[in-house]
Amino acid sequence: MLFCTKQARLHTDLDPGSKKIKYILSGDGAGTIFQINDVTGDIHAIKRLDREEKAEYTLTAQAVDWETSKPLEPPSEFIIKVQDINDNAPEFLNGPYHATVPEMSILGTSVTNVTATDADDPVYGNSAKLVYSILEGQPYFSIEPETAIIKTALPNMDREAKEEYLVVIQAKDMGGHSGGLSGTTTLTVTLTDVNDNPPKFAQSLYHFSVPEDVVLGTAIGRVKANDQDIGENAQSSYDIIDGDGTALFEITSDAQAQDGIIRLRKPLDFETKKSYTLKVEAANVHIDPRFSSRGPFKDTATVKIVVEDADEPPVFSSPTYLLEVHENAALNSVIGQVTARDPDITSSPIRFSIDRHTDLERQFNINADDGKITLATPLDRELSVWHNITIIATEIRNHSQISRVPVAIKVLDVNDNAPEFASEYEAFLCENGKPGQVIQTVSAMDKDDPKNGHYFLYSLLPEMVNNPNFTIKKNEDNSLSILAKHNGFNRQKQEVYLLPIIISDSGNPPLSSTSTLTIRVCGCSNDGVVQSCNVEAYVLPIGLSMGALIAILACIILLLVIVVLFVTLRRHKNEPLIIKDDEDVRENIIRYDDEGGGEEDTEAFDIATLQNPDGINGFLPRKDIKPDLQFMPRQGLAPVPNGVDVDEFINVRLHEADNDPTAPPYDSIQIYGYEGRGSVAGSLSSLESTTSDSDQNFDYLSDWGPRFKRLGELYSVGESDKET
Repeated sequence: MLFCTKQARLHTDLDPGSKKIKYILSGDGAGTIFQINDVTGDIHAIKRLDREEKAEYTLTAQAVDWETSKPLEPPSEFIIKVQDINDNAPEFLNGPYHATVPEMSILGTSVTNVTATDADDPVYGNSAKLVYSILEGQPYFSIEPETAIIKTALPNMDREAKEEYLVVIQAKDMGGHSGGLSGTTTLTVTLTDVNDNPPKFAQSLYHFSVPEDVVLGTAIGRVKANDQDIGENAQSSYDIIDGDGTALFEITSDAQAQDGIIRLRKPLDFETKKSYTLKVEAANVHIDPRFSSRGPFKDTATVKIVVEDADEPPVFSSPTYLLEVHENAALNSVIGQVTARDPDITSSPIRFSIDRHTDLERQFNINADDGKITLATPLDRELSVWHNITIIATEIRNHSQISRVPVAIKVLDVNDNAPEFASEYEAFLCENGKPGQVIQTVSAMDKDDPKNGHYFLYSLLPEMVNNPNFTIKKNEDNSLSILAKHNGFNRQKQEVYLLPIIISDSGNPPLSSTSTLTIRVCGCSNDGVVQSCNVEAYVLPIGLSMGALIAILACIILLLVIVVLFVTLRRHKNEPLIIKDDEDVRENIIRYDDEGGGEEDTEAFDIATLQNPDGINGFLPRKDIKPDLQFMPRQGLAPVPNGVDVDEFINVRLHEADNDPTAPPYDSIQIYGYEGRGSVAGSLSSLESTTSDSDQNFDYLSDWGPRFKRLGELYSVGESDKET
């Protein structure tokens, strides 16, 4: 059995000391770190061991016969442990460190905690037992030796005095005893700000000057209260707490610049007051109650503002003017007056004028010296009730100083218009009307506008007061009814009656006019509906509305348009082919490049001239020429039998054309409407090409060429093509 002694030596109890046993070592580090004496079994370390790198090794040993190398017993496993020594110093792995603590903190306020590590064995001896201490940073901070918690060692440290501290911390092993290893790190401690300082004005008195014509809202000056704190702890609000200009000035806070801006709230007047004194206050926005006992966190300063004189424009006595004038006011009469003054100490004379852009018709004038407005042209309230003009006031010494004021002129009414009928009335009287029947109700209108409203008086002309036919009746609604005195009116005897009516208003003085009502006698139905009058314009169709009449009229117009279009198209289709005979051309071949469209082709040819041989051939007068002599029309030819040959049909038509005295002297086009029967030929033509030098007979009627649609197309024949 193998066993290991303390001296790292292997030995078997089978060894008689005959030196026939050999020791073999295998496992972790065998041959590289550990080596065995094969005779004695002693194990030696051939390299330096590091516990922090590998704390133990597992090896296997065996005793074998020296000569045969056969195992004398089974292999034995054993472990070699590396014993620790203090060969590693403590380390601060996360250093250097940074920490913050509020200023003015009490004694013992925790700042942070820093720890170090030691690679030595913490369970074996004191090699990894650490003790912490401060090498630099006293007397401001302290550290607990075992926990490494850093605390404040002085109370009420002031950030404004010193903001940042550097602390050097040491960690030592071996429990801090001599001979131990140590490591250090640094800690930077920053004091954070608290609101422990009030704002303080840089100066107790501020002076500003401002022109009296400065625009409202303009910044006049800035005041600033300094605060040793930072951030929101230094934010201050500004207020005007006293002074004789609290109503004219205001102060606002600028959060960026941390100062107060004084602005103008109301206009200044140098002539009224030349200076103002303000008392402004700056106070912290965020108050820390821990330091409220130190006193109010605010400060005050005095601001003096001097108003400087400026050349101001004229000032009108009123911001607006309202004037009234009667429409019958005399020309050049004074309507009203505007006044203005120069507010400066050295007052300048003022001249007045009218802005002609507001008085394009130049209806008004103004006295340049005293501002009296006069009438330049007559007024008419019925055309315009209001006139809005602008008056300009200009300093004589400085023409750039001007002011404007609006002036509204109201035209008052006078009774200068006589009343008249509200519209053009025309009454209709039924022949079968009854006595006392209301013929027409009329109303009056007056262009004037009396204060108490209109009230009209109606009457007949003096010579018609005893009118035998009609009478009038005043209604409560200020209108007038015309009534018939009797019945039995006859339009055959008299169809129109004229009734003059006098209309008077209630003005002072009253005005009147005479309006004539036209009364027409008409025939009516039993229920009083007008059916007809002597004047056609007043015949009203019974039962038809205006919409129905318009629809009937539209239908009539549409029918007339259709008839005109039909006649125009008919004339266009009946126009004959025009023969140009002003040029004597002996060889004239008329060529058509289109195939006849049959019965649907109505554009190229006059369908009306096509005659079916089966029908009756009547006389068709020639429209292309005007014959010198008038001949009697030819008698129509007898109908061609259905079985006639095409050749025969053409010869007959040629003979007829040759003997027609109304035919043109040269070529023309003969149009035939004949459907050939029994022919298997297609489209035929007689226009065969001939040489230009061949002898031709130019005494011909027309050059013709058959144009058939299958066995019957339009045909054109010339006299020279008779043989064909």
